[in-house]
Amino acid sequence: MASVWKLMFLCYLVLVVSGSLVAAERGAVEDEEAEADRVRDLPGQPPVNFPHYSGYVKLDPLKGHKALFYWFFHAQQNSPHMPLVLWLNGGPGCSSIAYGAAQELGPFLVRGKGRLILNKFSWNKGKYLTANILFLEAPVGVGFSYTNKSEDLLELGDTVTAEDSYAFLVGWFKRFPSFKSHDFYLAGESYAGHYVPQLADLIYKRNNGANKDSFINLKGFMIGNAVINEETDTNGIFDYAWSHAIISDKLYHSIVKECDSRNADNQTADNCSKHVREFLVAYSEIDIYSIYTPICINSPKGTPPKLQVAPRLFTQHDLWHRLPSGYDPCTEDYAVRFFNRDDVQRALHANLTNLSYPYSACSGVIGKWKDSPDTILPIIRRLSKAGLRIWVYSGDADGRVPITSTRYSIKKLGLKIKEEWRAWFHKGQVAGWVEVYDGGLTLATVRGAGHQVPVLAPQQSLSLFSHFLSAHNLPASRF
Repeated sequence: MASVWKLMFLCYLVLVVSGSLVAAERGAVEDEEAEADRVRDLPGQPPVNFPHYSGYVKLDPLKGHKALFYWFFHAQQNSPHMPLVLWLNGGPGCSSIAYGAAQELGPFLVRGKGRLILNKFSWNKGKYLTANILFLEAPVGVGFSYTNKSEDLLELGDTVTAEDSYAFLVGWFKRFPSFKSHDFYLAGESYAGHYVPQLADLIYKRNNGANKDSFINLKGFMIGNAVINEETDTNGIFDYAWSHAIISDKLYHSIVKECDSRNADNQTADNCSKHVREFLVAYSEIDIYSIYTPICINSPKGTPPKLQVAPRLFTQHDLWHRLPSGYDPCTEDYAVRFFNRDDVQRALHANLTNLSYPYSACSGVIGKWKDSPDTILPIIRRLSKAGLRIWVYSGDADGRVPITSTRYSIKKLGLKIKEEWRAWFHKGQVAGWVEVYDGGLTLATVRGAGHQVPVLAPQQSLSLFSHFLSAHNLPASRF
């Protein structure tokens, strides 16, 4: 009998040791895959004391036809103990790397003649908390992300984007297992008002019943100048344009009478279309995304229209896709040229399949968008009740998804106000205004910023981000 127990014990030891060896071997493979993605010789990169990685994660390694491209930056201080944040840009079809990483909140900003400069206000540094920042190009067809099946490009929409982004995260955490236990947040702007809540909702649902290997430690999300509710988005655009002297009283009252959803009984399709065109003409000489900044007059006139889901009243007009935009005002052109360089692509382990089209900030190969719900408010309400930290912010010089739209949308949630509307401060100056609601939702504005808040208000946006991560209230006094 004793011999039997000794034999069973030896078998147990063999199983434990072999299991440990398999786990160690798997970890070593994952470390090797991550190390292979490390960026070491990015042309023009200023020296830094933190590593960064870029490359592809195949969504289904067995089929292998879909692969999403990422760029990941360690936090500048104490990376092993800092949260992980996934940043998404919108469009849909626009790149989080060409915009978020290279123009807004990444540590390296692209400037003219292929120069890279350090971003003193990158979101991988901060006052209260810093963060490890992950940028993702999604869905396939955006930036360097690709599919080997052309029919995939005809099936894209909100649902596919959420599912593919979730699959990416599962694969990415296998490659970077040391970040699996970190507090995880989502952030994004514009049409990421769809992407971010939808992905958060999917993670939340999949976490129910998940084991420790598949569980994602989601804590909350933050969205800026976000498309979240078509009716209020549309009404807010018109009200904002009138209140900022962009359209006349006559045109505004005509729009309210014949286009505004608040007066649905009085709408006349032909007259409404005429008024909307007049509205777009009023914006045609300025940047709707940042109404007080110059436009890039050197951009080629033949630039293809960006794929952008917008209120249906606007997308029926070709002029909507030709409205000027830009902040530097030419940083988008700089980024596109930079990421089309062969030496840059080699350094970033990008374009390994030699894509048949050039890199673009917003996709030129996505032909249509299959599903885009009119409202995301039910998801926001549900996740707020579930206890996620949710911050919605708005650059108040954006005419595309203006603060009026966002305030109307948040009001429809019917949340009880916990802290009344007040100013918040940065370095002794009013940085914007903020209101806090029961259940964890915060609405904040950023004074003087456009659609891409980190571009025109980098210090304020970093302060906003740091307070979000730390769950600290935004400063209520100058000093």
